[in-house]
Amino acid sequence: MPNKEKPRVLLADVDGTLVTPEKQLTENALAAARELQAAGITLALTSGRPPRGMAMLVAPLALTGPIAGFNGGVFVNPDLSVIESHLLDPKVAGEALDLILESGLDAWVYTEDEWLIRNKEAPHVAREAWTVKFESKIVPHFTEEHLSRVVKIVGISDDHDLVARTETAAQKSLGDRASAARSQPYYLDVTNPQANKGEVVRWLARTMRIDPKQIATIGDMPNDVLMFKAGGLSIAMGNASKEVQGGADAVTDTNEADGFAKAVRRFLLA
Repeated sequence: MPNKEKPRVLLADVDGTLVTPEKQLTENALAAARELQAAGITLALTSGRPPRGMAMLVAPLALTGPIAGFNGGVFVNPDLSVIESHLLDPKVAGEALDLILESGLDAWVYTEDEWLIRNKEAPHVAREAWTVKFESKIVPHFTEEHLSRVVKIVGISDDHDLVARTETAAQKSLGDRASAARSQPYYLDVTNPQANKGEVVRWLARTMRIDPKQIATIGDMPNDVLMFKAGGLSIAMGNASKEVQGGADAVTDTNEADGFAKAVRRFLLA
């Protein structure tokens, strides 16, 4: 294991990290979670998913730590009661939405309790509904009322290069007024600037009254690099890009080959 302070928390991304490409928890992942608990290490989750989209993970993993939905836009307890939330400024939300649509991406809008879309047949809608286990609400267009309570806006396209270019454009245009980062090659997430995975590490440290360096992190996407930098030991998945792997202290196997469980045993419990 790299020379880092002994972790008291493992902050794990979900999609591409904790679950398989089929969005399943393996027996090895479940066993590794139990082994973490036995070693006195808290497992906490962070994801671009809404909190209710992680509800199915709570019981199998016996979670006791906080869950950071929307990349830290909403923090909840394992029973999904809200601890704290960070909405996107309505004016910034409008700018982000315009930029996403003008770039040629589709857009979804998430409030604390709703997932709003314009077309149920659009790419990734059916897959997302299957993943998060709740349905979207179709609206003809996004209104000012919707934009007054946005937690996250998602830009969607199967043109991964376009998503990457739009990410760069959004970061340049929105600056420090929002966090804009890809949570999947086909998803660009725009949230409150406090709603990013680096801030999740700092929030956990404050809440649990521990040093951020006592929080180990594991993930696979560019938005996970922010938590790599903020915490202690950082682990990239084998399915992560070379860029993401280069931002971590260690690299484990892919999420198709129990990379999460292998990382727990090799880097945290060895």
